[in-house]
Amino acid sequence: MSKDPGNWKGPFYFNRKDPRLTVPKQNPYLGFTFNFASPFAYITIILLIFILIGFALFN
Repeated sequence: MSKDPGNWKGPFYFNRKDPRLTVPKQNPYLGFTFNFASPFAYITIILLIFILIGFALFN
């Protein structure tokens, strides 16, 4: 599914039919990206931001 160019909006992967939270990037050597059609992707990103802010404030 992640190889279909129609599922990519620039550097962002967006496919409602794909249940995965993370998918390989278009070039698999560059790592993974989030499936931005999944609501869990936004929750995960927000949690990561709060964790980073927490570390920055309390260190």
